[in-house]
Amino acid sequence: MTKLPDFAPIPGERHDGNPTDERENFYTCPTCGQLVDMRDLRQVIWHERPMHKPLLSVVD
Repeated sequence: MTKLPDFAPIPGERHDGNPTDERENFYTCPTCGQLVDMRDLRQVIWHERPMHKPLLSVVD
């Protein structure tokens, strides 16, 4: 697995306001099956790469 750099997350904001359910901030990557936090641009960009490996979780 790969780890994101220890730099601070690059926060994003939804254009349609905050969701009523926290789960709406995540999607499952179709390549590796990992949950992606759409509010962190680093995660989104990583999961757009073809043939990428899953990221290590923050607690690892």
